[in-house]
Amino acid sequence: MRREKIFGLLILAMMLMFQTSLMAQNKREFRGAWIQCVNGQYLGKSTQQIQAMLTRQLDELQKDGVNAIIFQVRAECDALYASEYEPWSRYLTGVQGKAPSPYWDPLQWMIEQCHKRGMELHAWINPFRAKHSSTPYANLSPKSVVKQQPELCFKYDNLVLLNPALREATEYTCRIAADIVGRYDIDGFHIDDYFYPYPVAGKQIPDQALYRQHPRGFRNIGDWRRDNVSRFVQELGETIHTIKPWVKFGVSPFGIYRNKRTDPNGSETYGLQNYDDLYADVLLWVNNGFVDYTVPQLYWEIGNKAADYKTLITWWNKHAGNRPLYIGEDIERTAKHADPGNPRSHQLPAKHRLHQQMSNVQGTVLWYAKTAADNVGNIGHTLRNNYWKYPALPPLMPFLDDKNPKKVKGIKLHWTEFGPLLVWKAPRWKKKKWGDEANRFAVYRFRKGEKIDLRNVKALQKITYDPFYKVKYEKGKQYVYVVTALDRVGNESKGKKVKVSF
Repeated sequence: MRREKIFGLLILAMMLMFQTSLMAQNKREFRGAWIQCVNGQYLGKSTQQIQAMLTRQLDELQKDGVNAIIFQVRAECDALYASEYEPWSRYLTGVQGKAPSPYWDPLQWMIEQCHKRGMELHAWINPFRAKHSSTPYANLSPKSVVKQQPELCFKYDNLVLLNPALREATEYTCRIAADIVGRYDIDGFHIDDYFYPYPVAGKQIPDQALYRQHPRGFRNIGDWRRDNVSRFVQELGETIHTIKPWVKFGVSPFGIYRNKRTDPNGSETYGLQNYDDLYADVLLWVNNGFVDYTVPQLYWEIGNKAADYKTLITWWNKHAGNRPLYIGEDIERTAKHADPGNPRSHQLPAKHRLHQQMSNVQGTVLWYAKTAADNVGNIGHTLRNNYWKYPALPPLMPFLDDKNPKKVKGIKLHWTEFGPLLVWKAPRWKKKKWGDEANRFAVYRFRKGEKIDLRNVKALQKITYDPFYKVKYEKGKQYVYVVTALDRVGNESKGKKVKVSF
């Protein structure tokens, strides 16, 4: 009896722990995944094969609870979308400048596929890289900016980059951004961690003469370079919001801002630094509202001697809370390393606990999508069955818009040949007031007699861009369904309810 009692207590404790972890889920949370092109996953595949591969990834990511895809559309001043300014990417077709055949527009296709699954789509560009180190110069398209406007670029090791010091170069990238934002119904616009190049021993950035000609009052070249990048980031954000104020502008910097040995306010780390090595003053952008969200790449494990994950997430939580803060997570490294407190487990549970303890951390972005879809280290299935079991709305961004949309209208249950279907109408809005537009919806379900509480994460069934929801038929059951409208930024209306009896 004593053994049975102990065993029963252990089971109860495990159930309580599991329930606690579920209740710890947040109603609003950014759950992203990066889909890259530079890993070559499209090369050698037909249009149909690429679409099938991406469909499988999106299906698995949807099951895992992901609610936003960050999709790489520009790796080296090229395009994975229809562009009149830059050539088709070699990472898509194998030859820079060669259009896909059969023809398709990957960005437009991904927007449709993501919205079909209730996910946001953030278009991801590399802002300055004009030629990747692995791309031979001879293989560049005549349409490449490297050949069209070489005066805007400089060479560094095997790279060619747009020069952040040249106004014409930064304006060029802003024109590219304006084209994407203006023509595509994206939810976000995303830049990665490449500004000035990652340093190579013995190599100097060839901009000293330009600095001496136009120092703009800066006494050292480091401050001058940082100002070049910051001016660009500010201009890029303004460009995006002038065209579509609701498009969220995000940046994913390298995971170390500064080391403590360099700056007393830095982190207790010993690695490459955004501020000093890449000339990216990320905190300036966050504190001055140049960006709408930040995703530092904390790809290390808890206990790393040079860059401890716990040290870094604590540092970013303390210093970068003026804008929504999401954490970039490396799935393979998280799966590879054991939890210091539980050697039988990988580090996902420990990292999740750290997330929950940080008041300014509002989300996660997975590096990278394929590893999550392939369930490396069982990370994907752990997310879907536990931490991300229920859907989540996007974090609020009151600095973009803080007004809730009006309620949905005319909610009804219709019986169709495919089963019961909940249908409603979006609220009306004036086109001059973009903040009033509802472009997606949240569906909640409550048992008969259950308190209707929209804060209950377990009640949230789905987030959808469609004005309908297929209801699961359960004979003899009675529910109350509640539908709310979400605007472009993610503000939520009051609920409209309907009783459903089977």
